[in-house]
Amino acid sequence: MTPNPILKVLSTFKKYQVKSLLIGGQACIVYGAAEFSRDSDFAILCSDKNLQHLQKALDHLKAELIYVPALEMKYLEQGHACHFRCGAREVKGLRIDVISKLRGCESFDKLWERRKKVSLKSGSTIDIIGLKDLVQSKKTQRDKDWLMLKRLVENDIILNKDEPSDEQVRWWLQESRIPERLIELAKKYPKITKDSITYRPLLSYALTSDIQKLNSKLHKEELIERQKDIEYWAPLIKELEILRHESHPPLPN
Repeated sequence: MTPNPILKVLSTFKKYQVKSLLIGGQACIVYGAAEFSRDSDFAILCSDKNLQHLQKALDHLKAELIYVPALEMKYLEQGHACHFRCGAREVKGLRIDVISKLRGCESFDKLWERRKKVSLKSGSTIDIIGLKDLVQSKKTQRDKDWLMLKRLVENDIILNKDEPSDEQVRWWLQESRIPERLIELAKKYPKITKDSITYRPLLSYALTSDIQKLNSKLHKEELIERQKDIEYWAPLIKELEILRHESHPPLPN
Protein backbone atom coordinates (compact mmCIF):
# COMPACT_ATOMS: atom_id res chain seq x y z
CA MET A 1 0.00 0.00 0.00
CA THR A 2 1.28 3.48 -0.81
CA PRO A 3 2.61 4.79 2.52
CA ASN A 4 1.73 7.89 4.56
CA PRO A 5 -1.04 9.72 2.65
CA ILE A 6 -3.37 6.73 2.44
CA LEU A 7 -2.58 5.70 6.00
CA LYS A 8 -3.38 9.24 7.13
CA VAL A 9 -6.80 9.02 5.48
CA LEU A 10 -7.43 5.59 7.00
CA SER A 11 -6.44 6.75 10.49
CA THR A 12 -8.63 9.85 10.13
CA PHE A 13 -11.60 7.72 9.10
CA LYS A 14 -10.97 5.53 12.16
CA LYS A 15 -10.71 8.58 14.41
CA TYR A 16 -14.09 9.87 13.29
CA GLN A 17 -15.66 6.37 13.29
CA VAL A 18 -16.45 6.31 9.59
CA LYS A 19 -17.81 2.88 8.68
CA SER A 20 -16.04 2.22 5.39
CA LEU A 21 -14.16 -0.35 3.35
CA LEU A 22 -11.04 0.32 1.35
CA ILE A 23 -11.67 -0.67 -2.27
CA GLY A 24 -10.09 0.04 -5.67
CA GLY A 25 -6.37 0.15 -6.43
CA GLN A 26 -5.19 0.31 -2.84
CA ALA A 27 -7.20 -2.81 -1.99
CA CYS A 28 -5.63 -4.56 -4.99
CA ILE A 29 -2.18 -3.80 -3.56
CA VAL A 30 -3.13 -5.45 -0.27
CA TYR A 31 -4.16 -8.61 -2.16
CA GLY A 32 -0.88 -8.75 -4.05
CA ALA A 33 -2.10 -7.52 -7.44
CA ALA A 34 0.24 -4.54 -7.32
CA GLU A 35 -1.14 -1.35 -8.75
CA PHE A 36 0.29 2.06 -7.93
CA SER A 37 -2.46 4.42 -6.93
CA ARG A 38 -2.38 7.87 -5.43
CA ASP A 39 -6.14 7.80 -4.98
CA SER A 40 -8.11 6.23 -2.16
CA ASP A 41 -11.50 4.66 -2.88
CA PHE A 42 -13.99 3.68 -0.22
CA ALA A 43 -17.33 1.93 0.00
CA ILE A 44 -19.24 3.52 2.85
CA LEU A 45 -22.34 2.78 4.88
CA CYS A 46 -25.02 5.14 3.63
CA SER A 47 -26.69 6.43 6.79
CA ASP A 48 -27.22 9.90 8.25
CA LYS A 49 -24.92 9.20 11.18
CA ASN A 50 -22.13 7.73 9.05
CA LEU A 51 -22.26 10.60 6.57
CA GLN A 52 -21.94 13.03 9.47
CA HIS A 53 -18.84 11.15 10.64
CA LEU A 54 -17.49 11.13 7.08
CA GLN A 55 -18.00 14.87 6.71
CA LYS A 56 -16.04 15.49 9.92
CA ALA A 57 -13.21 13.31 8.61
CA LEU A 58 -13.21 15.14 5.28
CA ASP A 59 -13.16 18.49 7.07
CA HIS A 60 -10.16 17.32 9.08
CA LEU A 61 -8.38 16.38 5.84
CA LYS A 62 -9.48 19.69 4.27
CA ALA A 63 -11.03 17.66 1.48
CA GLU A 64 -13.16 19.64 -0.94
CA LEU A 65 -15.75 18.34 -3.37
CA ILE A 66 -14.30 18.43 -6.89
CA TYR A 67 -17.19 17.07 -8.98
CA VAL A 68 -20.93 16.69 -8.72
CA PRO A 69 -22.87 15.20 -7.02
CA ALA A 70 -22.82 16.57 -3.49
CA LEU A 71 -22.29 14.25 -0.54
CA GLU A 72 -25.94 13.38 0.05
CA MET A 73 -27.73 10.13 0.80
CA LYS A 74 -30.05 10.40 -2.19
CA TYR A 75 -27.13 10.37 -4.62
CA LEU A 76 -25.20 7.61 -2.86
CA GLU A 77 -28.30 5.43 -2.69
CA GLN A 78 -28.72 5.79 -6.45
CA GLY A 79 -25.20 4.49 -7.01
CA HIS A 80 -23.30 7.74 -7.55
CA ALA A 81 -19.77 8.27 -6.26
CA CYS A 82 -18.67 11.48 -4.55
CA HIS A 83 -15.19 12.85 -5.27
CA PHE A 84 -12.91 14.96 -3.08
CA ARG A 85 -9.40 16.44 -3.18
CA CYS A 86 -7.47 16.79 0.08
CA GLY A 87 -5.82 20.04 1.09
CA ALA A 88 -4.27 19.14 4.45
CA ARG A 89 -0.47 19.13 4.41
CA GLU A 90 0.10 15.39 4.95
CA VAL A 91 -2.38 14.40 2.26
CA LYS A 92 -2.26 17.41 -0.05
CA GLY A 93 -3.50 16.56 -3.54
CA LEU A 94 -4.76 13.10 -2.57
CA ARG A 95 -8.13 12.23 -4.06
CA ILE A 96 -10.81 10.46 -2.05
CA ASP A 97 -13.74 8.79 -3.80
CA VAL A 98 -16.65 7.36 -1.81
CA ILE A 99 -19.51 5.20 -2.98
CA SER A 100 -22.13 3.10 -1.18
CA LYS A 101 -23.26 0.75 -3.98
CA LEU A 102 -20.98 -1.32 -6.20
CA ARG A 103 -22.57 -2.66 -9.38
CA GLY A 104 -22.98 -6.40 -9.27
CA CYS A 105 -22.15 -6.59 -5.58
CA GLU A 106 -24.38 -7.11 -2.57
CA SER A 107 -25.33 -4.42 -0.04
CA PHE A 108 -22.74 -2.68 2.11
CA ASP A 109 -23.86 -4.71 5.13
CA LYS A 110 -23.01 -7.95 3.28
CA LEU A 111 -19.66 -6.53 2.12
CA TRP A 112 -18.93 -5.53 5.71
CA GLU A 113 -19.62 -9.06 6.97
CA ARG A 114 -17.10 -10.46 4.46
CA ARG A 115 -14.46 -7.77 4.92
CA LYS A 116 -10.78 -8.47 5.47
CA LYS A 117 -9.09 -6.93 8.49
CA VAL A 118 -5.46 -5.97 8.05
CA SER A 119 -3.20 -5.20 11.01
CA LEU A 120 -0.72 -2.36 10.65
CA LYS A 121 2.66 -1.95 12.34
CA SER A 122 1.12 0.78 14.48
CA GLY A 123 -1.16 -1.84 16.02
CA SER A 124 -4.32 -0.51 14.43
CA THR A 125 -6.40 -2.37 11.86
CA ILE A 126 -8.00 -1.34 8.59
CA ASP A 127 -11.10 -2.76 6.94
CA ILE A 128 -10.76 -3.85 3.32
CA ILE A 129 -13.32 -5.25 0.92
CA GLY A 130 -13.17 -9.05 0.74
CA LEU A 131 -11.29 -10.57 -2.18
CA LYS A 132 -14.34 -12.14 -3.82
CA ASP A 133 -16.27 -8.89 -3.62
CA LEU A 134 -13.28 -6.93 -4.93
CA VAL A 135 -13.06 -9.25 -7.94
CA GLN A 136 -16.79 -8.84 -8.58
CA SER A 137 -16.46 -5.05 -8.39
CA LYS A 138 -13.82 -5.14 -11.13
CA LYS A 139 -16.28 -6.40 -13.76
CA THR A 140 -16.63 -3.00 -15.38
CA GLN A 141 -16.30 -1.52 -18.85
CA ARG A 142 -12.68 -0.53 -18.19
CA ASP A 143 -9.78 -2.55 -19.62
CA LYS A 144 -7.58 -2.01 -16.58
CA ASP A 145 -10.18 -3.50 -14.26
CA TRP A 146 -10.29 -6.76 -16.22
CA LEU A 147 -6.51 -6.96 -16.09
CA MET A 148 -6.61 -6.41 -12.34
CA LEU A 149 -9.38 -9.01 -11.92
CA LYS A 150 -7.22 -11.55 -13.71
CA ARG A 151 -4.25 -10.74 -11.47
CA LEU A 152 -6.28 -10.94 -8.26
CA VAL A 153 -7.62 -14.41 -9.03
CA GLU A 154 -4.31 -15.70 -10.34
CA ASN A 155 -2.46 -14.46 -7.28
CA ASP A 156 -4.94 -16.20 -4.99
CA ILE A 157 -4.45 -19.46 -6.91
CA ILE A 158 -0.66 -19.20 -6.63
CA LEU A 159 -0.79 -18.45 -2.90
CA ASN A 160 -3.24 -21.26 -2.07
CA LYS A 161 -2.61 -23.92 -4.73
CA ASP A 162 -1.09 -26.50 -2.37
CA GLU A 163 -4.05 -27.11 -0.05
CA PRO A 164 -7.11 -25.25 -1.33
CA SER A 165 -10.57 -25.89 0.05
CA ASP A 166 -13.28 -27.08 -2.31
CA GLU A 167 -14.90 -23.66 -1.94
CA GLN A 168 -11.70 -21.96 -3.10
CA VAL A 169 -11.43 -24.25 -6.11
CA ARG A 170 -15.04 -23.55 -7.05
CA TRP A 171 -14.38 -19.82 -6.86
CA TRP A 172 -11.25 -20.12 -9.01
CA LEU A 173 -13.24 -22.04 -11.60
CA GLN A 174 -15.94 -19.37 -11.54
CA GLU A 175 -13.61 -16.37 -11.81
CA SER A 176 -10.34 -17.33 -13.52
CA ARG A 177 -9.97 -15.69 -16.91
CA ILE A 178 -6.87 -17.55 -18.08
CA PRO A 179 -7.83 -20.50 -20.34
CA GLU A 180 -4.67 -22.44 -19.58
CA ARG A 181 -5.33 -22.11 -15.87
CA LEU A 182 -8.93 -23.26 -16.25
CA ILE A 183 -7.81 -26.32 -18.18
CA GLU A 184 -5.23 -27.07 -15.50
CA LEU A 185 -7.84 -26.75 -12.75
CA ALA A 186 -10.30 -28.93 -14.68
CA LYS A 187 -7.71 -31.70 -14.97
CA LYS A 188 -6.83 -31.48 -11.28
CA TYR A 189 -10.40 -31.11 -9.98
CA PRO A 190 -12.68 -32.77 -12.58
CA LYS A 191 -15.59 -33.44 -10.21
CA ILE A 192 -15.74 -29.87 -8.90
CA THR A 193 -15.42 -28.62 -12.48
CA LYS A 194 -18.33 -30.77 -13.66
CA ASP A 195 -20.45 -29.56 -10.74
CA SER A 196 -19.58 -25.95 -11.62
CA ILE A 197 -20.63 -26.13 -15.28
CA THR A 198 -24.20 -25.29 -14.31
CA TYR A 199 -23.01 -21.89 -13.08
CA ARG A 200 -20.34 -21.33 -15.75
CA PRO A 201 -21.07 -23.37 -18.89
CA LEU A 202 -17.76 -22.50 -20.56
CA LEU A 203 -16.07 -24.87 -18.11
CA SER A 204 -17.18 -27.75 -20.32
CA TYR A 205 -14.48 -26.61 -22.76
CA ALA A 206 -11.92 -26.58 -19.95
CA LEU A 207 -12.73 -30.25 -19.32
CA THR A 208 -12.10 -31.08 -22.99
CA SER A 209 -9.04 -28.80 -23.16
CA ASP A 210 -10.59 -26.90 -26.08
CA ILE A 211 -8.58 -23.72 -25.63
CA GLN A 212 -9.93 -22.04 -28.78
CA LYS A 213 -13.59 -22.30 -27.73
CA LEU A 214 -12.65 -21.50 -24.15
CA ASN A 215 -10.99 -18.27 -25.29
CA SER A 216 -14.02 -17.37 -27.36
CA LYS A 217 -16.46 -17.99 -24.50
CA LEU A 218 -14.31 -16.03 -22.05
CA HIS A 219 -14.34 -13.09 -24.44
CA LYS A 220 -18.13 -13.23 -24.80
CA GLU A 221 -18.54 -13.50 -21.05
CA GLU A 222 -16.46 -10.36 -20.58
CA LEU A 223 -18.39 -8.46 -23.24
CA ILE A 224 -21.67 -9.25 -21.49
CA GLU A 225 -20.36 -7.88 -18.19
CA ARG A 226 -18.97 -4.77 -19.88
CA GLN A 227 -22.36 -4.11 -21.46
CA LYS A 228 -24.11 -4.53 -18.11
CA ASP A 229 -21.78 -1.92 -16.65
CA ILE A 230 -22.42 0.49 -19.52
CA GLU A 231 -26.18 0.12 -19.08
CA TYR A 232 -25.92 0.53 -15.31
CA TRP A 233 -23.99 3.80 -15.55
CA ALA A 234 -25.89 5.32 -18.48
CA PRO A 235 -28.74 6.88 -16.43
CA LEU A 236 -26.32 7.94 -13.68
CA ILE A 237 -24.08 9.69 -16.19
CA LYS A 238 -27.12 11.42 -17.67
CA GLU A 239 -28.08 12.67 -14.23
CA LEU A 240 -24.55 13.92 -13.63
CA GLU A 241 -24.73 15.94 -16.84
CA ILE A 242 -27.92 17.57 -15.59
CA LEU A 243 -26.34 18.33 -12.21
CA ARG A 244 -23.27 19.84 -13.88
CA HIS A 245 -25.48 22.04 -16.02
CA GLU A 246 -27.46 23.16 -12.98
CA SER A 247 -24.30 23.98 -11.01
CA HIS A 248 -22.80 25.89 -13.97
CA PRO A 249 -25.71 27.42 -15.90
CA PRO A 250 -24.88 29.08 -19.22
CA LEU A 251 -24.24 32.81 -19.13
CA PRO A 252 -27.08 35.00 -20.41
CA ASN A 253 -26.67 36.49 -23.87
